[in-house]
Amino acid sequence: MHILVLGAAGMLGSKLITKLAMSGSLLSTQINRITRQDVVLAPPPPTANFQIDTQMSDLSQEGEFEKLLDDKPDVIFHLAAIVSGEAEADFEKGYRTNFDGTRLLLESIRLKGKGYCPKLVFTSSIAVFGAPFPEAIDDDFFTTPLTSYGTQKAMGELLIADYSRRGFIDGLSLRMPTVCVRPGKPNKAASGFFSNIIREPLVGLTANLPVSADVRHWHASPRTAINMLIHAANLDSSLVGHRRAISMPGVSCTVAEQIAALKTIAGSDCVKLITKEPDATIAKIVSGWPQNFNPQRALALGFKPDKDFEEIIRIHIEDELQGKTNWTTHV
Repeated sequence: MHILVLGAAGMLGSKLITKLAMSGSLLSTQINRITRQDVVLAPPPPTANFQIDTQMSDLSQEGEFEKLLDDKPDVIFHLAAIVSGEAEADFEKGYRTNFDGTRLLLESIRLKGKGYCPKLVFTSSIAVFGAPFPEAIDDDFFTTPLTSYGTQKAMGELLIADYSRRGFIDGLSLRMPTVCVRPGKPNKAASGFFSNIIREPLVGLTANLPVSADVRHWHASPRTAINMLIHAANLDSSLVGHRRAISMPGVSCTVAEQIAALKTIAGSDCVKLITKEPDATIAKIVSGWPQNFNPQRALALGFKPDKDFEEIIRIHIEDELQGKTNWTTHV
């Protein structure tokens, strides 16, 4: 089996490839090759019992996908995107990367013809939904995104549903919760502060909270997000039907509840490193995002969430900090 990972240099792409390298199989089939693609240089590949190739390319450019699809990969994970804050700040780049890249991918697959129909897992987002919201968004709630990023993801979902209906791909769009706690350095995502206020204090650094502590949001740990991607690739798509976009399960909590979980795990001195400087732009973006879901379809299909936000923090400590922080923890 040949797997293509688009956006492989990102956090989810890197973790996905590492997990696939450890398991060695997908869809009950042995993996014999993974191709990693990104517009930037990916980190060194993990050790694996199969070939791992690396390709640097800009997927919004004509002709790039023809090269990547030469060997007709069996499974494609489409994780390539620019994040929400950047897509809002740079309108043209957002549409070029998040929409044109997806459209060119699907067209390139279609033009391969001759029965080529790869499994395709697309990372969509809960940003496809827009306020006003019910107390919990169920599986029949309509998509009215209030950001360019959410609009681009919603358009990608529609394309994937139509190309799947026509038999060009076997696609699924996963409406991912905000992935938290993200390792590494802060990025340009408007949601980045959700991770920053946990990640930085755990290692003794300050982090700013730009919104009110009563802001509620929907979260999944990186470990759980990777499990969702792999579960989607293994899923029998006939169980999904024509509704190819699925809202993933997650943990709904307020920023205050995040901070309380951090205090429980790492103590009051850790929490004191969180500063509070409001940012009106971020607050406006976040105010239009979902807060809670009732994801019955995903749960029935076997997707599993984290238990609570304390578990999300503990996963970060285990996976990224080798179980150690600057504080006394109860991991």
